[in-house]
Amino acid sequence: MKTIRSRADLAINGAPPAFAEPLHVGRPNIGDRQAFLRNVENVLDNQWLTNNGPLVREFERRIAQYLGVKHCVAMCNGTIALEIAIRALGLQGEVIVPSWTFVATAHALYWQGITPVFADIDPATHNLDPGAVRRMITPRTTGIIGVHLWGRAAPVDELQSIADEHGLKLMFDAAHAFGSTHKGESIGRFGACEVLSFHATKAFNTMEGGAVVTDDDELAEAMRLMRNFGFIGYDNVIHPGTNGKMIEVCAAMGLANLGGFDGIVATNRRNHAAYNQAFAGVPGVAVLDYDASERNSHHYVVVEVGGGCPSSRDEILAALHAENILARKYFWPGSHGMKPYRDLFPHAGLLLPNTRAVAERVLVLPNGQSLPDGAIETVAGLFKALSGAVP
Repeated sequence: MKTIRSRADLAINGAPPAFAEPLHVGRPNIGDRQAFLRNVENVLDNQWLTNNGPLVREFERRIAQYLGVKHCVAMCNGTIALEIAIRALGLQGEVIVPSWTFVATAHALYWQGITPVFADIDPATHNLDPGAVRRMITPRTTGIIGVHLWGRAAPVDELQSIADEHGLKLMFDAAHAFGSTHKGESIGRFGACEVLSFHATKAFNTMEGGAVVTDDDELAEAMRLMRNFGFIGYDNVIHPGTNGKMIEVCAAMGLANLGGFDGIVATNRRNHAAYNQAFAGVPGVAVLDYDASERNSHHYVVVEVGGGCPSSRDEILAALHAENILARKYFWPGSHGMKPYRDLFPHAGLLLPNTRAVAERVLVLPNGQSLPDGAIETVAGLFKALSGAVP
């Protein structure tokens, strides 16, 4: 095992990093390239580039069928999908969300004049703690947005029970959870609706894109209007709206990738198992696991660096970056610690002890089909060297 070095050491000594090309978290998975190119040829031939074209409609049909839902409303990205779903549900006032999530979950509310109220998480699952949600309900609360973090289901049943008890709307941010299940049932079928992200960094991508899936006919129709300025037919606007449409080239990518999704999951699963094996015996470092009885894309390889490790999480991160292993400390420091929320709610952290503790421990490691041979063992070797274990 080579000596752990900083970037400064590398520059002074002229020594190359462990990897000439950076290993990224979320490097895009590319499915059937030829199928994508054929789809693009069809787009160019029929000259229908956007505005609910045939590939978008086929993509929506295939996603709805895959998840077992009545409606898939494809959007240009997951954030716009969140905003449109929030508006279609009529949320206002305060909405309870986890702070431990990508900041878009909170931004989609704040952008529309709604106050995100941050509730704490269960440190074992990294998902919303139902007890914390109950404590944050006020007379101004109109809804709850659960997040299926790392593709592991949020406490769906408990959150639905709370929502029903208090007359609240419940929706889910399922940006991490395409292909995941809860009690054997596909995520996408819970709450009033669920929002998917098909961003390039996700296990399943359309280059850029998102969708809202639901079994509610009226909600789906409202969102279809809202994503296209409220138009129905030509020159007839019947609803406020915006431009949230998915374009045909993105649907072309999604259709090509959908056929290869099982292969992507299989690769991720093998990589995750290899990480688990390689990290066995590393003191103070634990690889987050997935429930073997549920489906998950295994896209996120998450480790927690605890007090038993002699090196801090940030020291390990710096050493990994020096070797061109671009691990990430998702979602540090939590949405409550980012602007504008840290200024609006400067004491929010006092009610989020689990969020703050997890934020100081988590690292997400590179995964996916482009991970080179030997990368997992090299990454584990760095951790072992920094933890004092024998590489």
